[in-house]
Amino acid sequence: MDPHSLKKLNACRRERRAAVLVTDLGGGRDRVVVEGDTVAGSLGEAVEKAFLSGKSATAEIDGQQFFLNVHVPPPRLVMIGAVHISQALAPMARMAGFDVHIIDPRTAFASPERFPDVRLDAEWPEEALQKRPLDAYCALAALTHDPKIDDPALKAAIDAGCFYIGALGSRKTHARRVERLTGAGLAQDSIERIHAPIGLAIGAASPAEIAVAVLAEVIAALRSRGLEARRGEAA
Repeated sequence: MDPHSLKKLNACRRERRAAVLVTDLGGGRDRVVVEGDTVAGSLGEAVEKAFLSGKSATAEIDGQQFFLNVHVPPPRLVMIGAVHISQALAPMARMAGFDVHIIDPRTAFASPERFPDVRLDAEWPEEALQKRPLDAYCALAALTHDPKIDDPALKAAIDAGCFYIGALGSRKTHARRVERLTGAGLAQDSIERIHAPIGLAIGAASPAEIAVAVLAEVIAALRSRGLEARRGEAA
């Protein structure tokens, strides 16, 4: 590997940015493509698919063989609220490969007994997220129904460009949330990034069913991140 490529890959790892090491198997030359970089033609399409799948693979482009070595940060799922849904969602998300982080200042809920083997911060979101900031490879699910806890976390997720942002509550509840966030100075297009009611519309009723719906929506967002914007630019 070219030393410059290694240096660039290590920088991406530190910054939790996705990158693909593209190696020409014929000539041996390599280069690093950071997610968001423009790569023209069929190679660009192959690189985009690699980013979305997170899997390394070979690709034949115009008679040349390339190896696409994918380096994607582990996705994080941050749950605001140590509630019953979180108890079901945490082990499911861990099985799906997510780093799980639960934040809830209410110590009666945020106890290690209720959430074993999970990073748990019994703090206000502003404090916890300052210590471990959100980024583009984070999903945030606001689950407390308490604006004092949920709203600051939603704003932080929007500012950080999280690939998924969801909030529990009915449409009526979300309408009031939109009013509050608008009053806090957030732009309408930013607020529209919030999935509310949270989760896929599968008729979920129990906490476990809601957890399934949320995780499915999070995974769909992870595997399709940025596609709509790129299609809009190409149109």
